Amino acid sequence: MSNVNQSSWFEKGMTFEQYRDSMNVNKQELSRVYEQLTFSEEDLAFWKDLSARNWKGIVLTADWCGDAALCVPVIQRIAEESNIELRFLIRDENLELMDQYLTNGTARAIPIFVFLDQDGYEACVWGPRSPEVQEMITTARATLPATDAPDFEEKQKQLYRTFKETITTDPAVWRTVIESVKARLKA
Repeated sequence: MSNVNQSSWFEKGMTFEQYRDSMNVNKQELSRVYEQLTFSEEDLAFWKDLSARNWKGIVLTADWCGDAALCVPVIQRIAEESNIELRFLIRDENLELMDQYLTNGTARAIPIFVFLDQDGYEACVWGPRSPEVQEMITTARATLPATDAPDFEEKQKQLYRTFKETITTDPAVWRTVIESVKARLKA
C-alpha cells in the first residue's frame, strides 16, 4: 500500500467517456461488456455499501489491451453503482505511475485499478486479471509452440484473438472479475 497521495494522477486522467471516445482498437468489445453486464441483488447491495466510502480510482490501461476490454467496463459499471469516480491514464504515457504497480515486480501488465480513499491515498489495488482469467490464459499459452518455432507468432496472435473474443462475450468470465474485485474491496 502506497502512502503517496495520488490525487494529481487522478486529476490528469480522462473520464470513462473521454477514454471510450479515444479508443480505436477494442471499443466495440469494451462497449459490449459495458452494455450487457448485469449485477445480482447481492452485488448491488455491496456496491451501495461501498458508496459510503467516498472513493475515487485511477485506471492504468491501453486501448490495444484485451484484458482492459473486459475489466475496464466491468469495473466502470461497479464504480457507477458504488459512487466511485474513475479516471483513465494510458499506460505508456504514464510510466512513472505504472512503475509503482508492476505485476510480479517486473511486468507493466494492465489494466491496473488504484482505488483511492477520500483523501487521495491508495486504499487498494486490483488487476490486471481475475485468478480465473489468469488460469485461462496460462492454460492457453501452454498450447503454443516453442518461441523459436516458425509458426509461433501466427499461433500467438490467433490465441490472443480467440482469448479476447471469449473474455468479452462470456458473462461467466465477467462474473469472475466481479467476484475478484468484490473480494479485493472487502479485504
